[in-house]
Amino acid sequence: MAFQIILNLIIAFVWMLLNNEWSMMQFTVGYLIGIGCIGLLRRFWPHDFYMRRVWAIFKLFILFNKELLLSSIAVMVQIVKPKLTMRPGIFAFQTELKSDWEITVLSCLICLTPGTLTLDVSSDNQTLYIHAIDIHDAELLAVQIKDTFEKAIMEVTRT
Repeated sequence: MAFQIILNLIIAFVWMLLNNEWSMMQFTVGYLIGIGCIGLLRRFWPHDFYMRRVWAIFKLFILFNKELLLSSIAVMVQIVKPKLTMRPGIFAFQTELKSDWEITVLSCLICLTPGTLTLDVSSDNQTLYIHAIDIHDAELLAVQIKDTFEKAIMEVTRT
Protein backbone atom coordinates (compact mmCIF):
# COMPACT_ATOMS: atom_id res chain seq x y z
CA MET A 1 0.00 0.00 0.00
CA ALA A 2 2.80 2.44 0.85
CA PHE A 3 4.41 1.71 -2.51
CA GLN A 4 1.16 2.66 -4.28
CA ILE A 5 0.97 5.97 -2.42
CA ILE A 6 4.60 6.81 -3.24
CA LEU A 7 4.05 5.84 -6.89
CA ASN A 8 0.96 8.05 -6.98
CA LEU A 9 2.95 10.99 -5.61
CA ILE A 10 5.69 10.39 -8.19
CA ILE A 11 3.09 10.37 -10.98
CA ALA A 12 1.69 13.67 -9.67
CA PHE A 13 5.14 15.31 -9.61
CA VAL A 14 6.00 13.97 -13.07
CA TRP A 15 2.70 15.40 -14.32
CA MET A 16 3.65 18.81 -12.90
CA LEU A 17 7.11 18.51 -14.44
CA LEU A 18 5.72 17.64 -17.89
CA ASN A 19 3.28 20.55 -17.77
CA ASN A 20 6.00 22.90 -16.46
CA GLU A 21 3.54 24.34 -13.97
CA TRP A 22 4.11 23.86 -10.24
CA SER A 23 0.69 24.56 -8.79
CA MET A 24 -1.68 22.77 -6.48
CA MET A 25 -4.17 22.39 -9.33
CA GLN A 26 -1.63 20.55 -11.51
CA PHE A 27 -0.61 18.39 -8.56
CA THR A 28 -4.26 17.47 -7.95
CA VAL A 29 -4.77 16.61 -11.62
CA GLY A 30 -1.59 14.52 -11.60
CA TYR A 31 -2.66 12.78 -8.41
CA LEU A 32 -6.06 11.93 -9.89
CA ILE A 33 -4.35 10.61 -13.03
CA GLY A 34 -2.12 8.51 -10.77
CA ILE A 35 -5.17 7.12 -8.96
CA GLY A 36 -6.65 6.19 -12.32
CA CYS A 37 -3.44 4.50 -13.52
CA ILE A 38 -2.93 2.57 -10.30
CA GLY A 39 -6.61 1.64 -10.25
CA LEU A 40 -6.42 0.28 -13.79
CA LEU A 41 -3.37 -1.81 -12.88
CA ARG A 42 -4.72 -2.98 -9.49
CA ARG A 43 -4.87 -6.65 -10.44
CA PHE A 44 -1.08 -6.67 -10.91
CA TRP A 45 -0.37 -5.43 -7.37
CA PRO A 46 0.23 -7.94 -4.58
CA HIS A 47 -1.90 -5.84 -2.20
CA ASP A 48 -5.35 -4.34 -2.57
CA PHE A 49 -5.82 -0.89 -4.13
CA TYR A 50 -5.02 1.67 -1.42
CA MET A 51 -8.00 3.92 -2.18
CA ARG A 52 -10.32 1.22 -0.81
CA ARG A 53 -8.77 1.64 2.61
CA VAL A 54 -8.89 5.44 2.30
CA TRP A 55 -12.60 5.16 1.45
CA ALA A 56 -13.16 2.85 4.45
CA ILE A 57 -11.43 5.38 6.75
CA PHE A 58 -13.65 8.14 5.33
CA LYS A 59 -16.77 6.03 5.95
CA LEU A 60 -15.64 5.35 9.55
CA PHE A 61 -15.17 9.09 10.08
CA ILE A 62 -18.66 9.85 8.71
CA LEU A 63 -20.18 7.03 10.80
CA PHE A 64 -18.53 8.37 13.97
CA ASN A 65 -19.82 11.88 13.30
CA LYS A 66 -23.35 10.53 12.71
CA GLU A 67 -23.25 8.50 15.95
CA LEU A 68 -21.79 11.47 17.81
CA LEU A 69 -24.65 13.70 16.67
CA LEU A 70 -27.36 11.11 17.43
CA SER A 71 -26.02 10.24 20.87
CA SER A 72 -25.51 13.91 21.75
CA ILE A 73 -29.16 14.56 20.94
CA ALA A 74 -30.22 11.52 22.99
CA VAL A 75 -28.20 12.70 26.00
CA MET A 76 -29.60 16.24 25.69
CA VAL A 77 -33.15 14.84 25.60
CA GLN A 78 -32.43 12.84 28.77
CA ILE A 79 -31.07 15.95 30.49
CA VAL A 80 -33.98 18.19 29.50
CA LYS A 81 -36.71 15.73 30.54
CA PRO A 82 -38.35 16.75 33.82
CA LYS A 83 -38.57 13.12 34.95
CA LEU A 84 -35.51 10.90 34.69
CA THR A 85 -36.38 7.71 32.85
CA MET A 86 -32.86 6.52 32.10
CA ARG A 87 -31.39 3.30 33.44
CA PRO A 88 -27.60 3.56 33.64
CA GLY A 89 -25.69 0.32 33.72
CA ILE A 90 -22.68 -1.72 32.73
CA PHE A 91 -22.74 -4.51 30.18
CA ALA A 92 -20.17 -6.88 28.70
CA PHE A 93 -19.58 -6.58 24.96
CA GLN A 94 -18.04 -9.53 23.14
CA THR A 95 -15.91 -8.29 20.26
CA GLU A 96 -14.63 -10.00 17.14
CA LEU A 97 -11.69 -7.62 16.86
CA LYS A 98 -8.30 -9.24 17.38
CA SER A 99 -5.44 -6.75 17.36
CA ASP A 100 -4.69 -4.28 20.13
CA TRP A 101 -4.96 -1.43 17.64
CA GLU A 102 -8.49 -2.41 16.59
CA ILE A 103 -9.67 -2.78 20.18
CA THR A 104 -8.11 0.55 21.14
CA VAL A 105 -9.86 2.33 18.27
CA LEU A 106 -13.19 0.73 19.22
CA SER A 107 -12.87 1.67 22.87
CA CYS A 108 -11.86 5.24 21.96
CA LEU A 109 -14.85 5.61 19.62
CA ILE A 110 -17.14 4.31 22.37
CA CYS A 111 -15.63 6.73 24.91
CA LEU A 112 -15.93 9.68 22.53
CA THR A 113 -19.62 9.00 21.96
CA PRO A 114 -21.72 10.76 24.63
CA GLY A 115 -23.57 8.45 26.97
CA THR A 116 -21.13 5.54 26.76
CA LEU A 117 -17.78 4.80 28.31
CA THR A 118 -15.42 1.85 28.01
CA LEU A 119 -14.47 0.87 31.55
CA ASP A 120 -12.23 -2.14 31.04
CA VAL A 121 -10.98 -4.66 28.51
CA SER A 122 -10.62 -8.29 29.57
CA SER A 123 -7.17 -9.87 29.64
CA ASP A 124 -7.95 -12.00 26.57
CA ASN A 125 -9.07 -8.88 24.58
CA GLN A 126 -12.42 -10.46 23.77
CA THR A 127 -14.71 -8.58 26.17
CA LEU A 128 -15.16 -4.85 26.70
CA TYR A 129 -17.03 -3.64 29.76
CA ILE A 130 -19.07 -0.61 28.76
CA HIS A 131 -21.07 1.82 30.88
CA ALA A 132 -24.11 3.31 29.17
CA ILE A 133 -26.24 6.15 30.47
CA ASP A 134 -29.45 4.48 29.27
CA ILE A 135 -29.36 0.70 29.07
CA HIS A 136 -32.90 -0.58 28.57
CA ASP A 137 -31.67 -3.44 26.37
CA ALA A 138 -28.00 -4.45 26.59
CA GLU A 139 -28.33 -6.87 23.68
CA LEU A 140 -29.63 -4.08 21.43
CA LEU A 141 -26.72 -1.83 22.40
CA ALA A 142 -24.25 -4.63 21.69
CA VAL A 143 -25.80 -5.24 18.27
CA GLN A 144 -25.68 -1.51 17.48
CA ILE A 145 -21.98 -1.31 18.38
CA LYS A 146 -21.24 -4.47 16.42
CA ASP A 147 -23.13 -3.25 13.34
CA THR A 148 -21.64 0.23 13.35
CA PHE A 149 -18.22 0.74 14.88
CA GLU A 150 -16.92 -2.83 14.89
CA LYS A 151 -17.96 -3.47 11.28
CA ALA A 152 -16.40 -0.17 10.10
CA ILE A 153 -13.15 -0.84 11.96
CA MET A 154 -12.91 -4.27 10.35
CA GLU A 155 -13.39 -2.67 6.93
CA VAL A 156 -10.46 -0.35 7.60
CA THR A 157 -8.08 -2.94 9.01
CA ARG A 158 -8.99 -6.07 7.11
CA THR A 159 -9.45 -4.98 3.50
